[in-house]
Amino acid sequence: MKNNTFRTGLQSADSMSNNAFIERNKNADVRAIALGKIPADVDLHYCLQQIEGRQIARRKLPSWAESDNIIYPAKLSLEQCSSEQTALYKQQLVARLLPTQRERMADLTGGFGIDFSMISRIFPEADYVERNEQLCKAALHNFMCLGLSQARVHQTTCEEFLDGMGQYSLVYLDPARRDAAGRKVAALSDCSPNVEALWETLTSHAQIVIVKLSPMLDIQDTLRRLHSISEVHVVSLEGECKEVLMVYCGREDNPVFHCVNIAAPPQTFCTNKRDVKPTIATYPERYLYEPNASILKAGVQDALCQAFDVRKLHPFSHLFTSEQIVTGFPGRIFRIEDSCGFAKKDLKRFLADIDGCNLTIRNFPATVAQLRKQLKLKEGADCHLFATTLSDGTHTLLRCKLP
Repeated sequence: MKNNTFRTGLQSADSMSNNAFIERNKNADVRAIALGKIPADVDLHYCLQQIEGRQIARRKLPSWAESDNIIYPAKLSLEQCSSEQTALYKQQLVARLLPTQRERMADLTGGFGIDFSMISRIFPEADYVERNEQLCKAALHNFMCLGLSQARVHQTTCEEFLDGMGQYSLVYLDPARRDAAGRKVAALSDCSPNVEALWETLTSHAQIVIVKLSPMLDIQDTLRRLHSISEVHVVSLEGECKEVLMVYCGREDNPVFHCVNIAAPPQTFCTNKRDVKPTIATYPERYLYEPNASILKAGVQDALCQAFDVRKLHPFSHLFTSEQIVTGFPGRIFRIEDSCGFAKKDLKRFLADIDGCNLTIRNFPATVAQLRKQLKLKEGADCHLFATTLSDGTHTLLRCKLP
């Protein structure tokens, strides 16, 4: 593929008719628009894509949505791109790793350019690499709208760009996680480009390499395949695990795991201890703790016992307890109001005044749906029930409320 390199400065080719149509219908349902009467001089496909893109951006990319001039790609590219919050987290990460000597960076899998637009703001030179011509054209226009005059857009593949690549302060990649048929993949070798095959080349060209990978990724397997990983960041947004970042800093260390939940307030837990023997509780105490999704994905939940003076209900339950409330725990904290085994008489008493509940299963031999059906539990209300296994092997229900 020919390497076409451009500076930002492409002017929008939108017609006045398209722009006016988009503005008139910016809050409308795109399905309803498609069924309505369309002016002859309007490009309906383009306009629907821009209207839908703006609507998604209001939620996912609020600063981009403030500009009426942004060109949005097809819906799939928007769904796959980072949110503004996670892109900002990466900018802050890079600023910490490179407090000085930020000379130039390259994003070798540019896509819609959300991560690039955020990270490149702290570099005087920045290269965006993308093989898709339409995404490159949109990037040229959008980077101009965003004031990224230092950006260079390269329409080429990651592999071809690497052939003539010099030294960089930072190289960033977000490999495509879909196969040729459009199916989602998670294994490192199934992603495109194949980071494992390119790892030696990547690390020889950059002081810092950051790879964004699927939240379905097997972290331990990846650490065996990519040498010299210094940090692993597991990033959640409002409790949902969104991405795993592998960070190379040129040193072979026991990697530090950064478990982050971007929320209000944000939650962060850092540790390099994965093989920690947890403290096990003999019974549920007054408070119950449920680690957030990032900690469970990273597999560092046992380290919480030392960090927060809490005890696990069971080695495999991943729920914690304490007699006194522990503030700052990275997850949800509940006050235990009652507990119950599964004898019919006990259950009748325990469930007598429960009209509805939020039900969570942890290390329990049934699914949420199966247990709801068995116990005739409706959804909702302020009551939280946890079905789990205690250290002596007994199954229990814990009735809890947020403190």
